[in-house]
Formats: sequence, structure tokens, C-alpha cells
Amino acid sequence: MKISKTDKQLAQRDVKHNLGAELLQTMITVLNARLADSFKMEVEFSDHTHGVFDAGAYLASHSGPLLDKLHDAAYFQRFFIDAGALCWPNGLELSPARVHELSVIDATARA
Repeated sequence: MKISKTDKQLAQRDVKHNLGAELLQTMITVLNARLADSFKMEVEFSDHTHGVFDAGAYLASHSGPLLDKLHDAAYFQRFFIDAGALCWPNGLELSPARVHELSVIDATARA
């Protein structure tokens, strides 16, 4: 059986579409966050997990012009969520996947 060029293109498009849909389903975002302590946040993720992100530990091992402002507790508390990421007014955006990876996840909170 011979497969036409159009059939191959349609098959490739379907594979790309399915892979894209799979990636979207597994993409983790931050839904909610609140301060639990000076530099710790309780975070709720789109995969129905909850965890504690210890930003103090993260800041102790990372530095840079955007991160340095977060050492000020008052500035750290100015976080907000934008497009599923933790953000601060200076333009810093922490990847939701990275925050999830660094959080201590509460296994009992899974849906």
C-alpha cells in the first residue's frame, strides 16, 4: 500500500497535535500561594498537589540582580501569580515546574 504525501503530512500534523495536547495536560502551574513563614510559601499546583516552597533555602544558593531583592522580607511578600508562575514587581518570574520540583509536596493533599 502506497501512502500519499498528503496522508504523511496529515499523520505528522496529528502526531504534533497529540504531543502538544499531552504537554499541555502535564504542564504544571501555580494556582494559589500564601506565605507560611517569612520566606516559605504554601503553594497549590494545577496537578492537584500542595507543597511548601522554601524560598529562603533557594535564595541561599542562588543569586542575581533579580533574586537579590527577594532577600528583603517586605519585598519578598509582594509576590503575585501571573500566567501560573510566581512573580515579583522587579520582573522576576520563577518557573512553576521549578517551584514544584523544589517544594516539599504534601502527599495527603493529592486529589
